[in-house]
Amino acid sequence: MNTTFTRALLAVAVVLVLGAVNWSILAKERIKTEGERIYLELAPVDPRSLMQGDYMALRFSLANQIQATESASAPLSVDERGVATLNPDPKPGDLHIRFRYRNGQLWLGTNAYFFEEGQAERYQGARYGEFRLDRESGEAVLVALADENLQAK
Repeated sequence: MNTTFTRALLAVAVVLVLGAVNWSILAKERIKTEGERIYLELAPVDPRSLMQGDYMALRFSLANQIQATESASAPLSVDERGVATLNPDPKPGDLHIRFRYRNGQLWLGTNAYFFEEGQAERYQGARYGEFRLDRESGEAVLVALADENLQAK
């Protein structure tokens, strides 16, 4: 291969990778601004890993419900406060949340919440994760942690 062709090929590859990354960022930003607000209850985590440096390890009660049923999808029921739980009787048009398995654990968009150095105390009372959910894809983006009254921490 000549040098010009190799450089052109490399340039095209770089443009494709950067384009894909930017597309993903734009999709997440759209979900954050236009997605439906739901709250997922936090489940207990190993206290030794609860606060590690500048992030909090997270686990959600909904993940436990999904794993317990071994369901292929996760239809949601949302109460009047916006708290979502697994819906045992889904209907067409109901919300669904997309999930994945990573390292044997159910993944609902994230397993950690990152914060500024020195702010750990602020998040210790968190009881819910505030998400924005894309109705079409079921993709969820964690935007904040909230207390028992659903007030952002």
